Amino acid sequence: MQIVEITGERACGLAERPTPVVANGYVLLKVHVAPMCNEYLAYRDGVYLERNRPDSLGHEMAGEVVEAPPDSPLRPGDRVVALCGYPCGRCEPCQRGYYAHCVRTDDPREVCGSPSGECGFAQYAVKPAGMLVEIPAGMSYEHASMACCGLGPTFGAMERSGVRPGETVLITGLGAVGLGGVINAAHRGARVVCVVRSPYRAGLAEKLGADLVVDPGAGDAHAKIMEFTGGLGVHHAIECSGQAEYQRLAVDAVRRLGSVVFLAEPGELSVHIDNDLVQRGVTLAGSLDINRNDANALLEVIAANAAKLDTFVTHRLPMSRVGEAFEDQMARTCGKAVLYPWRS
Repeated sequence: MQIVEITGERACGLAERPTPVVANGYVLLKVHVAPMCNEYLAYRDGVYLERNRPDSLGHEMAGEVVEAPPDSPLRPGDRVVALCGYPCGRCEPCQRGYYAHCVRTDDPREVCGSPSGECGFAQYAVKPAGMLVEIPAGMSYEHASMACCGLGPTFGAMERSGVRPGETVLITGLGAVGLGGVINAAHRGARVVCVVRSPYRAGLAEKLGADLVVDPGAGDAHAKIMEFTGGLGVHHAIECSGQAEYQRLAVDAVRRLGSVVFLAEPGELSVHIDNDLVQRGVTLAGSLDINRNDANALLEVIAANAAKLDTFVTHRLPMSRVGEAFEDQMARTCGKAVLYPWRS
């Protein structure tokens, strides 16, 4: 099969790898759509997160089951979206549905005895059957794949914080995750405030339902947010940038008894326990993805927002052109980019 491989600084191409093998409850998936997330950091900086290696990139995928064990609930031909990661399924967070917070994740190559198969930027991948969700009839692979990092993390964050109609949600960091948060918040009937420097993504946020878009380079972002909220601050903040400046803004801009959920992994923030939390009654939380039990509810959100998803996904490329998408991600001139491993 073909996979994407990073070959040097801002250099990448396709490489040949063995087709994966499956065992121990895993399923072989033919990848039809592979959305892109933070892999550009490896392309640009040599920073490898999660399971990323130069020849193991991509943690989002949707496709077709081609091989499943006899006792699996899935059968060849089933259309599925793969939730991110390889959780053990046995620890307490997994048992509660919070697979993204698994205590001891599995190595799928070790479990299956396979030399490959743990990445999405490939024509085939292996996944535990329990991490595959059947795609509703009539829904495209592309739309279903937004249940991964496109809409999944912000959906999970809003479930954790309990976003309700009429409340105000601040989203900082309008990349491939934060833009999906605009769709999620608008779907819940919330007023959406976005902080973003990129003019391209600011315009995209407005198309997706943002009520206020603030450029932090054009004045006091905090003052503009407070004016919009009548001096009270937002009910909820979803921080997707991983940058201390915006992490601090999220804490400062939330109202008393509000919540801040951090999704981006990098960053270090100083918090004053009394002034930031105790006196204001603010809740801070970290989150990564949805609860497994909410997967079908997320697919319902996706089905209800098909037109917005077509706007959100701005780049649809064959896997051979992944370098172009990396460059556009770096320039912040794209929304969500998706790769098609079988297109030429």
